[in-house]
Amino acid sequence: MDLSNMSLGDLRNLQEQIKQEMKQREQQDLQKAREQIMAIAQSVGVPLKDLIATSGRGAKSGGKSSSGSVAVRFRNPENESQQWTGRGRQPKWVKEWVEGGNSLDKLRV
Repeated sequence: MDLSNMSLGDLRNLQEQIKQEMKQREQQDLQKAREQIMAIAQSVGVPLKDLIATSGRGAKSGGKSSSGSVAVRFRNPENESQQWTGRGRQPKWVKEWVEGGNSLDKLRV
């Protein structure tokens, strides 16, 4: 398809057709994914509501886990397993970092 020979109106019509087709395909893909998830859950005998509830990322929770966890905001560059949300008392490694003359911003994720 040679777009350079099309009028602006034709290009806009094509753009609208593409948007409609993409929306339809996204809906089809979403439905297919739902069906596959349901089939997997059924094959292992797990009710879908239990599967969703244990994932901690249900749509109603806005992506947050049901335990109310907070995103990590600081990480130790020398040991990435040491993380801190920025809430509560500073961990020992954070205190040592700051007392060593380093900026807390350098630990920010």
